Amino acid sequence: MKFVSTRGGAPAVGFVEALLGGLAPDGGLYSPDVWPLFTPGDIAEFAGKPYAEVAAHILGAFANHDISRQDLLGACQGAYASFDHPAVTPLRQLAPGAHLLELFHGPSLAFKDVAMQLLARLYEHVLKASGRTLTVVCATSGDTGGAAVEAFAGRANIRIVVLFPEGRISEVQRRFMTTADQSNVRALAVAGDFDDCQAILKALFRDGAFASEVSLTAVNSINFVRIAAQSVYYFVAAVALGAPQRSVSFAVPTGNFGDAFAGWAARRMGLPIERILAATNSNDILARALATGAYGRGALVPTISPAMDIQVASNFERLFFEASDRDGSQTRRAFEDFEQSGAMRLPEQVLSHMRALLAGVSVGEPETVAAMAGAWRAGLGAMDPHTAVALAGAGKAPAGGSAPLVVLSTAHPAKFPEAVAAAIGVRAEPPPVVTRLAGLTERFDHLPADPAAVKAYVRAFVAQ
Repeated sequence: MKFVSTRGGAPAVGFVEALLGGLAPDGGLYSPDVWPLFTPGDIAEFAGKPYAEVAAHILGAFANHDISRQDLLGACQGAYASFDHPAVTPLRQLAPGAHLLELFHGPSLAFKDVAMQLLARLYEHVLKASGRTLTVVCATSGDTGGAAVEAFAGRANIRIVVLFPEGRISEVQRRFMTTADQSNVRALAVAGDFDDCQAILKALFRDGAFASEVSLTAVNSINFVRIAAQSVYYFVAAVALGAPQRSVSFAVPTGNFGDAFAGWAARRMGLPIERILAATNSNDILARALATGAYGRGALVPTISPAMDIQVASNFERLFFEASDRDGSQTRRAFEDFEQSGAMRLPEQVLSHMRALLAGVSVGEPETVAAMAGAWRAGLGAMDPHTAVALAGAGKAPAGGSAPLVVLSTAHPAKFPEAVAAAIGVRAEPPPVVTRLAGLTERFDHLPADPAAVKAYVRAFVAQ
């Protein structure tokens, strides 16, 4: 298997190159040249297997022989041993036909751990063999940065710089990044929003000389291995609910579209998914695009679900590429125009392809708070605001088929104590890691939303 750029202007690369490269040299995102297909028999065999074994099987279909099956299994076992639940991503029933998929049992209490813990081990394995040292620059809307620091801090052959939007994430999210004292970690508060951080990251990659000089790589969901790793919990959850004999639907809180696209990828690989609901907060570029065909950047609105405060969804480019019959030239023109104008009209055949599986719904702040309060009153416990967006979105969406619905719960409520307390009148009980972080000294720097300033900062860090 090779990996090709969504923009069609970069050479195809192998699994390791896609893993370490992150973004393609032409500005596109890597996708497999051929999607692996799991038969109903293959999927049925996942039932009852440890999560790490299922993950190794699915990732192995992308890795080919670039990483041995034994090494891949070892990386998966090490990654998921760091989770505090034996099922890794347990299902909890909400009501008949409705379930919650808890994705927050990893070290940073967010779904990003599922892929990031594995990514760190794969990086370490590959870099140890080659003797290379890489610089990870990570743009985060809150949870990716914390998961990356938890995964990469102290690891050999890796330097990591996380960019987060100053004042736009919760204190707990910030402390997962800023309390690390390992010498290979730097945290940067950027005077802007997440879209500014993401634009800086892409600008760094577009400067080929700089990227080569500092050995730049990315672990945001622009990295395809993140998508592959996240597709695993769709398989595991669906099999637990009867797949492949019956289909399952999912409601996904989404901002950058990586988690929802991982579900699309699982469907493309043979998992019987009836519907994926992409639930956004007031920053509803994805919901508007799927509803109207107009993909247009709006003014970013701060919300109580800050990890979704995004108006440019990077992984939407991967979906466009697939929906346009993998036309790299069309994808390149569309997204270069979007980068210039902030808007595009989806071609009818592209939109029709997207709507065959995906629906979008926007959830406002009052609806999010009401979902949190309703879950608490129903005895379902405290719920973080991102999960509440998906739950409220599922209630607003048009009635679907008879498939059981799985709502993705993407973060522990203790990461957003103020929002939770305001909604239910009770502060979520903090896990020990949150209490520990509260007592540590923070260490981070401040920079303007300027690629040149970030380049200078990264150069200085690499030179140390």
